[in-house]
Amino acid sequence: MKTQRWQDWVILILGAWLFFSPFWMSGYASTGSVAAWDSYILGVGAAIFAIAALGTGQRWEEWVELAIGAWLILSPFFLSFYTAEHGAAWNQIIVGILIGGDAIWALASTQGQEVRT
Repeated sequence: MKTQRWQDWVILILGAWLFFSPFWMSGYASTGSVAAWDSYILGVGAAIFAIAALGTGQRWEEWVELAIGAWLILSPFFLSFYTAEHGAAWNQIIVGILIGGDAIWALASTQGQEVRT
């Protein structure tokens, strides 16, 4: 029986939040904006890797989630929507910090373990 970490469930919820946030947050200028597409793509990516981590428990999945969190923090500046869509930018920065921190926590809790059993 596999042990599922709560951190994986949190990242799954954050991925869903990220995906659906352009639909109800006023900070996204339009659903076709760069910020919205960034949220859709990374929200799906975070959710997919969280589901994978729930199923297999490999450490590399947490590293990918950490990379997603880092990109979420940096993307408002690299994709130049920080000033135009301030609410969207802060949503991505905060979710990126939460996903990155959660991935670090999951990595620290599995240090020295190859695969959960």
